[in-house]
Amino acid sequence: MQVYNGLGRRKSAVARVYMQAGKGNITINGRDLANYFASELLHYVVKQPFMVLNLEGQYDVKVTLDGGGLTGQSQAVRMGIARALVEMNPEYKPALRAAGFMTRDSRSVERKKPGQPKARKRFQFSKR
Repeated sequence: MQVYNGLGRRKSAVARVYMQAGKGNITINGRDLANYFASELLHYVVKQPFMVLNLEGQYDVKVTLDGGGLTGQSQAVRMGIARALVEMNPEYKPALRAAGFMTRDSRSVERKKPGQPKARKRFQFSKR
């Protein structure tokens, strides 16, 4: 059976996605999707590429996730699934690109600067 893979990144989260024909099971780090992401919104985000293409329940997905928080991880998985679908069938790319799943969102946290409490925030200035 052919296994397709895709790599998704968002903030500091990295998702390695392995997809093959199956019954629609999504496993993340050895745990079921419902056990890994408690929020229904995050379940929706992960399944969006399948919803756009009307392919729900046709592929088993195994994901290895590393780094980041829950939102970044879910969006990294979404991108990885989209890339795996395009590897499987290049005709899916226009629909996934129109939905915004093929573009890497490069925004990440700005580093903290020395002599400041946060990245942009300054300590209160006193003239005298």
